[in-house]
Amino acid sequence: MQENKKVKLDWTVFAVSGGFLILFIILSFINSEAVGNWINTLFGYSADWFGAFWQVLLFGNFVIGLFLAFSRYGKVRLGKLDRPKYSYYRWVAMILVTLLASGGVFWAAAEPMYHYMTTPPLFGGGEFNNIPAAFAQAFFHWGFVAWAILGTLATIVMMYVHYSKGYPMRPRSLLYPIFGEKIFKRSILGSTADIVSIIATAAGTLGPLGFLGLQIAYGLNHLFAVPNTVSTSIMVVLILVIIAAVSAATGVDRGILMLSRVNVGMTIFLGFVVLLIGPTLFIIDAFIGGMGFQLQHFFTMNFYRGDSGWLAYWTVFFWGWFIGYGPMLIIFISRISRGRTIRDLVIAVSIIAPLVTNFWFSVVGGTGVFFEIENPGSISGPLSEAGMPAAVMAIMDQLPLGLVMAVAFLIISIIFVATTTDTMSYTVAVALTGNDHPNRWLRVFWALIFGGTTIVILTIGEGSITAIQNSIVITAVPVSFLLLPPLWNAPQIARKMALEQGLLWERPRKNKTDRL
Repeated sequence: MQENKKVKLDWTVFAVSGGFLILFIILSFINSEAVGNWINTLFGYSADWFGAFWQVLLFGNFVIGLFLAFSRYGKVRLGKLDRPKYSYYRWVAMILVTLLASGGVFWAAAEPMYHYMTTPPLFGGGEFNNIPAAFAQAFFHWGFVAWAILGTLATIVMMYVHYSKGYPMRPRSLLYPIFGEKIFKRSILGSTADIVSIIATAAGTLGPLGFLGLQIAYGLNHLFAVPNTVSTSIMVVLILVIIAAVSAATGVDRGILMLSRVNVGMTIFLGFVVLLIGPTLFIIDAFIGGMGFQLQHFFTMNFYRGDSGWLAYWTVFFWGWFIGYGPMLIIFISRISRGRTIRDLVIAVSIIAPLVTNFWFSVVGGTGVFFEIENPGSISGPLSEAGMPAAVMAIMDQLPLGLVMAVAFLIISIIFVATTTDTMSYTVAVALTGNDHPNRWLRVFWALIFGGTTIVILTIGEGSITAIQNSIVITAVPVSFLLLPPLWNAPQIARKMALEQGLLWERPRKNKTDRL
């Protein structure tokens, strides 16, 4: 076994991934329309050719994870620690902000409304006619299978390779059970795995950063008549980057943990306030009815292949987004999950986090749908005219203390995205060094790069933000093949660790687990 030691910065991966990002910016400056068309074309191909594969991949990841959690392997303890480093609340708080930050406010307000305005084709299409289906579809996109791909089977593999075998914590580590230690020795395949993972993470981080800058600028204009200009959006991004850089500089145990706790605490408080002063019974009915409808149609929703255009715009887009984020969030969740069992990991990531996310969507989105029913056009009108930030503001306008609530939602949006940025800065630094305690300068550097690049893109135009956010679906194509092997490697590793920890007593068989 190789000793777990500090690994030097991989300049090849750094140069290629950073160079790709710079090239994108340069090409966008030269001809942003051509770049946007190129990305949209590749987006279409990716959705058509790989959409079905991604649907099977996410479903398989979720089901196999549940099997491991509730089998005799569920008691296997990960990370070579006898007890967890973080309390359960702190641990779950850090997990929650990884995905919820991407859709915490604006998607929660908009997606149930979109599906209410136009019923998903699986449930018959048409307008304003299926409330349970609207919430079920939003729950599905941000629920069980979406969360599972971010930190269950692949996390088991990553934690075993890093903490038990002593190899670097990098995206290429997911290929170790197949290729052995040569994947770490000047391997073209290994470098490619790291590069595409970093590029996908950059796309997934820059898009929300720029998008939020535009959204907050709209909110400030709506509430305080602040000019809705590029300069305002840039100021918002600068504030986000400063928060993220400070948090990244202080590391996981201080900055990221603190922001996560603040994030979750504010989310719980705001959710409780809206539940109390808003349409309480409707919100509860939306959650229970939507969950019931989702469970009733769970398999059908997972494998629906009917309307290809709708799928590409909704389900496949989300699956590509989450797959692209996958390797970096797997690294992060591996870092904070030492001492947890496989059962702890799967239940927290695949069950608890989705239920919390879905209830939050019920609170925010359910309030919007309720007021839309009471006063048609009050929410759908602004949403259709000005997009997701308009939906949030329209919902807040309907509530008592609307101004206070709107400001609180803007603040929590900033903290959500700042948390995503500092988490992604940390994980990219880990991917470049293989060390789960990367140098402070490298963590701060990536936070500043994310912010600076987003500002440059904002000056090019709003279309570039949309293009780079859509590009994560393209980069998800190679990343999805990186997340495929854990479907069979994770059970093998779980069995091997169960034997090592004395949880199984039968004699180990001679199979692939023997060389892990």
